[in-house]
Amino acid sequence: MKKKMLAGVTAAVAATAMMTGSVAAADYKIGIIKFVDDASLDQIEASIMAELDVKSEEGEDNFIYDGYVLNGQADASTIGQMAAQLIADEVDVIIPIATPAAQIVQTATEDNQIPVVFSAVSDPVGAALVESMEAPGANITGTSDALNTNAIFDLMFEANPDIKKVGLLYSQSEDSSRQPIADAKAYLDEKGVEYVEKTGTNNPEVTAAADALVAEGVDAIFTPTDNTIMTSELAIYEKFLDAGIPHYAGADSFALNGAFCGYGVDYTVVGTATADMAVEICQGADPAGMAVQTFDNGIATVNTETAEAVGLDYSGFAEMCTQVVEIVTAESFE
Repeated sequence: MKKKMLAGVTAAVAATAMMTGSVAAADYKIGIIKFVDDASLDQIEASIMAELDVKSEEGEDNFIYDGYVLNGQADASTIGQMAAQLIADEVDVIIPIATPAAQIVQTATEDNQIPVVFSAVSDPVGAALVESMEAPGANITGTSDALNTNAIFDLMFEANPDIKKVGLLYSQSEDSSRQPIADAKAYLDEKGVEYVEKTGTNNPEVTAAADALVAEGVDAIFTPTDNTIMTSELAIYEKFLDAGIPHYAGADSFALNGAFCGYGVDYTVVGTATADMAVEICQGADPAGMAVQTFDNGIATVNTETAEAVGLDYSGFAEMCTQVVEIVTAESFE
C-alpha cells in the first residue's frame, strides 16, 4: 500500500543520512480539493498554499501542490473523480476543504490509506470522519471550524431583545448544518421564540427560501457554516436588506457578501494549521494519533453597510466576543 511504500522510502532516506552525516531533502506532493468557490473556502485554500511555500523555503523538504489544486464545484461525482486522479498521481497527502469534500475523499482512500488532512469540517465526529477529536483512529485527521451556535444567538438578542420569530436558512444536504440547526432550535425553544425553517440545495432554491422567510415576517435569520447558502449570499442579501432583516451566520464570508454578522473562526489561521499538519504527516507523523485542531470561535465580523441599512446597533458585541471586525460588502477577501 502507499503508506508502506512511503515508510520504506523514509527508512532508506534515514539510513543514507546516517551514513553521510546529512539529512536528505525530499519532495512531497500535496493534493488539495476545495468543495466549492466561496470566500471562506478560498481563504483556506490560499493560506494552505502560502504556508506550504513557507515550509518549503524554510526547510530542506519541498511541498509541491502545483497541478494538484482542484475545485469540485459542489459536485460529488466530480470530487470523486478528482480524488481518484490524485490517488493515481501518487500524492503523499490529500487536503479536502469542507465536510462534503472530506467525506468523499475519506471513501476514496479507505483501501489505499493515503493520509488525508481535512480543513474546515464543522463536526468531524458527527460526519463520521474520525472516531474522536483527540484520536481520529485512521488515515484521516484535520482542522475543525466547529461553531458556537448559542454565542451567535446571544449576539442576535443583544442587538434586538424583542425578536419574536427567527428564520433558519440552511441546506439539508450539508452535514455541517445538522448540529448547529438542532442547537438553534433548542436555544429558541428554551427562550420561547418562534422559528421558521427554509432550506435549499442550489441557488434557485435558496433564493426561493429567502423570499419565503421575508414573506413569513421573521425578525432575524440564522445560517450555520453552510456552503450552499454561502454561495448564494450575494444573490439574497439585498432581499433581507430591503425587508430590514439581519442575517447572522457562521462564517465571516457571509458578512463580506452582505449578511449583517458572521461569527466564528479566522479561516486564514485554519488553513495555515491544516498545511502544518500535512507537513508533519509527510515527515512521519501518524494521522491516526493526531488530534483534530479547533480554534478560537469568538470573532464577530459585522458588515457596517448592512448594519446601517437594517438599523442595528452592535456596540454591545465587543464585550461578548474575542474580536469585532468591521467590513463592507465585497465578493471576496483581498
